[in-house]
Amino acid sequence: MSSFGSTDPDSRDRSPDAIIVGAGLAGLVAAHELTRAGKRVLILDQENRANLGGQAFWSLGGLFLIDSPEQRRLRIHDSLELAKDDWATSAGFDRDDDHWPRKWAEAYLEFAAGEKRRYLRDLGLRLTPIVGWAERGGSGAGEHGNSVPRFHLTWGTGPEVVRVFREPVESAEATGLVEFAFRHRVDELITSDGAVVGVRGRTLSPSHTARGVESNRDEVADFEHRAPAVIVTTGGIGHNFELMKKYWPTDRLGEFPDTMLAGVPAHVDGQMLQIAEDAGASLINRDRIWAYTEGIENWNPIWPGHGIRIIPGPSSLWFDAEGNRFPAPNYPGFDTNRTMRTILDTGHDYSWFVLNESIIRKEFALSGSEQNPDLTEKDIRITLDRVRSSDAPGPIEAFKKYGSDFVVADTTEELVAGMNERSRGPIIDHDHLVEQIRQRDRQTEHAFSKDAQVQAIHNARSYLGDKIVRAVKPHKILDPTHGPLIAVRLSLLSRKTLGGLETNLDGQVLAVSGTDAARSGAARDGGSAAADSVGVRGAEDRGTPIPGLYAAGEVTGFGGGGMHGYNALEGTFLGGCIFSGLRAGRAVAEQSARSASGQPGSRAPIGGGEQE
Repeated sequence: MSSFGSTDPDSRDRSPDAIIVGAGLAGLVAAHELTRAGKRVLILDQENRANLGGQAFWSLGGLFLIDSPEQRRLRIHDSLELAKDDWATSAGFDRDDDHWPRKWAEAYLEFAAGEKRRYLRDLGLRLTPIVGWAERGGSGAGEHGNSVPRFHLTWGTGPEVVRVFREPVESAEATGLVEFAFRHRVDELITSDGAVVGVRGRTLSPSHTARGVESNRDEVADFEHRAPAVIVTTGGIGHNFELMKKYWPTDRLGEFPDTMLAGVPAHVDGQMLQIAEDAGASLINRDRIWAYTEGIENWNPIWPGHGIRIIPGPSSLWFDAEGNRFPAPNYPGFDTNRTMRTILDTGHDYSWFVLNESIIRKEFALSGSEQNPDLTEKDIRITLDRVRSSDAPGPIEAFKKYGSDFVVADTTEELVAGMNERSRGPIIDHDHLVEQIRQRDRQTEHAFSKDAQVQAIHNARSYLGDKIVRAVKPHKILDPTHGPLIAVRLSLLSRKTLGGLETNLDGQVLAVSGTDAARSGAARDGGSAAADSVGVRGAEDRGTPIPGLYAAGEVTGFGGGGMHGYNALEGTFLGGCIFSGLRAGRAVAEQSARSASGQPGSRAPIGGGEQE
């Protein structure tokens, strides 16, 4: 057992000011803020040190910013007011449970328009000059979508986002302010007199697996650690398909798919959500789940069921499993949840992109740091060569060659035959598919078009960033000079949890009613000693913080229990981890300072806002 946070009386002078459960991005941010204030931190994680940074490491590193210098240089006219409008129409907040998610959304937008860029820049993070246009909506000004490009790509992708927080936390580890306890799985939150005072769990057998590779769950010993504050930062449920199916919103998205790829490693299982709920925490908006529609099987998988998302430009034609073209606005990169519902309403759980070599060269990007080595390794020469190249990037060529979802053909007959070989159900009629492509192709013969997707391509190319790197000039897909033809089978891909632990603007976890919390706590504890009495006494009204318990990151739906509402505008997941980790870390540091000076514990949240 680590002496840091131990109950051994001889080591209490080294006891931590806070325990962080989870060594992902939100946990690192919280630890960074705490150590800046001189506080001692114990970080527990069930995986090994190779997984430090969690899911953020695998990300493309997209960050949502508002009215940034990068936007202004590209003549993108953004504003906080416009972003608030876009967020509100996309989130669709409509529940009593959305009180704190609304407040988190408002605070996050202020952060994205203000402190966020400078905060990250001061840590050494840099951005690429091209701003991406994700989740374009396409169904009306008053509905979901980004009105303007806001997806700022980190120079160095996800590993760089992790690095700028990992390095100062590791420096604090070297000075004794931080201790990591890897292979420590937390199974219980310890409560006393209504407050969370520590954690219990099991140490797991050492694991020498590489980052993301599934590790063993062999138990070795018990552990217990205590501290004035516990911050939960353990992520969502993206690899727990059983839990996803339980809460899947069939009324909004359709039936849960028979086949779903895993966009996150196996350890993303959501177990800490239940543990917090058992301690009396309020858990809300569990049916708000963010999955992608453009998943492909990784030909070189790292974790079980490993899927990769295609981040597409606007030109590929999108067909259902039977070969019927999707109606507007179900175009690549426009409206994830609307297209999800459209796919599942067909009675099948997959769909098809049909395109050609010219489109894939310019418009296909693969999500993930490992799929973008030029950006991840910050190699400007290779990155510029990629932009100028007439060939598709190397990782995409590898998928074309080895990927089970890709069909490359010189003729339409070969293309459709390959699609039917990969069918998980219906057989596509060749003539029907080809006629739909030809109808679309005729709309590219002139500067005008009645085809809404062709109009969307023209609109995209009016933005310099898309014209340079993202949207190919409209042309006939069946033109052999742009060949060969390509079809890609797309499966659904798990990714993010948009609901979770309900928190106020300090990241304090809120309680359910005291009666329910006490009942569930007593049942779990089985009559423990009075000093460890469980249940949250005095929390008779919802909205009362559980003393000593904080949370940040995806476990909170990235803030408040679901600040995104029903839809994500993209670039907001890493930012949500950073913002919520920052708020929780600063709040615990300030509370610790107040306690040390003997001042009262209650106060207003950092940055204002109401305390309920």
